[in-house]
Amino acid sequence: MMKRRVVQWPVLFLLAWIGLILAAPAQADEVIPPDPELRWWRGNLHTHTLWSDGNDFPEMIAEWYRTHGYDFLALSDHNVLSQGQRWMKASEIARRSGDQALDKYLKCYGRHWVETRGEGDALEVRLKPLNEFRALVEERGKFLMIEAEEISDSVQGRPLHMNASNLQETVRPVGGSTIREAMANNLRAVDEQAKRTGREILVHLNHPNFHFAVTAEDMAAVVQERFFEVYNGSDGDNHIGDHHHPSVERLWDIANTIRLGELHAAPLYGVATDDSHHYHDKPTGPASATTGRGWIMVRARHLTPESLIRAIKAGDFYASSGVQLNAIRFSAESGVLELEIEPRKGVTFETEFIGTTSDYSTESEPRLDDQGNPRPNVTRKYSREVGRVLARERGLNPRYKLTGNELYVRAVVTSSEHHGDPSFGHQHKQAWTQPVGWEQWLERQKKPQPTE
Repeated sequence: MMKRRVVQWPVLFLLAWIGLILAAPAQADEVIPPDPELRWWRGNLHTHTLWSDGNDFPEMIAEWYRTHGYDFLALSDHNVLSQGQRWMKASEIARRSGDQALDKYLKCYGRHWVETRGEGDALEVRLKPLNEFRALVEERGKFLMIEAEEISDSVQGRPLHMNASNLQETVRPVGGSTIREAMANNLRAVDEQAKRTGREILVHLNHPNFHFAVTAEDMAAVVQERFFEVYNGSDGDNHIGDHHHPSVERLWDIANTIRLGELHAAPLYGVATDDSHHYHDKPTGPASATTGRGWIMVRARHLTPESLIRAIKAGDFYASSGVQLNAIRFSAESGVLELEIEPRKGVTFETEFIGTTSDYSTESEPRLDDQGNPRPNVTRKYSREVGRVLARERGLNPRYKLTGNELYVRAVVTSSEHHGDPSFGHQHKQAWTQPVGWEQWLERQKKPQPTE
């Protein structure tokens, strides 16, 4: 009599489960978290491509940032969005890139992607718009592309550049009779698009010391603008100023002191950017603007333009040229600002807590030329009480307790490590936090003061 072969039920169940998996359609490796935690996202908001005065194709630039630890990137060419049909002479691409861009582009993406027309001197290459190539580089929760524009205006020969991130349409420079008027006009144009399209759009003032075009007084007066570049990675943007012009950080403190102390307006927040133009061999000319020099870290739950911009507008971000912060905590109740700095082996950190107290001297004087005449369109000289160092601390957990007399306090962390690709002499890696304590200060100014 033959014995029946018995198959155990667990084995049958396992085989059936495997069969279902093999028959089912492929599933995504990750699911959308229903309640994601706040986390830091790294991004650059100022980037140029062949669409204006950069020297590489936008897909190539996006791929560099995607593969170098960035979570989001805004392409911000001058007065144009990467939309529609655009062809460029291959000879012009070769001139800008030193005969490197097209070969690299073909090697990376291949002839099935790269579009050309004509031959010889008439050879042209199509510049792909963002809506065509973003699917090749974007990844949910990992890398995001943002449409942006550098609104490039000028007033009486002085350049005024403002970046608008998450645009739907190009914003044409509006101009004005003064830098301040032009700033306000361009801000108004962006705000009109934001309201009409229902989009979150972020505007920040670019490189105020570029040609020393924008003064601290200009920055203070246009209170509608809340963001500016405290660090821009281009060699030619005069970050440290000169004998007649303050550094960009000094502009920040003067402008915020005027806003809070005299205009009773909210302060400026500082962003850091690459302002990248050059993606091949480093230029030998007077200025270079390469990748990886400056960025922002934004604390948000989702990697979307709206989530990032709302966090930036709330001041929940910091600027960096190489120093990483794990946490920034400020308690309005206790008045304590404290940081957690990411350690690096063999590297030390010094944190300066900078601010202006309410008893500062409001006096200022013009800067004079060699003939003793006031220099036009130059930031005035202010007391050292404006934006002074309130405290210094070494270590990974610096802490400052506000006395209640400060208009604002911000922190700048400087590493002992030199920047690997400096934009100015003797540059060290740094991080800049946003000013705090100012909301409490403004609230106190609104309350009626006791009379004697």
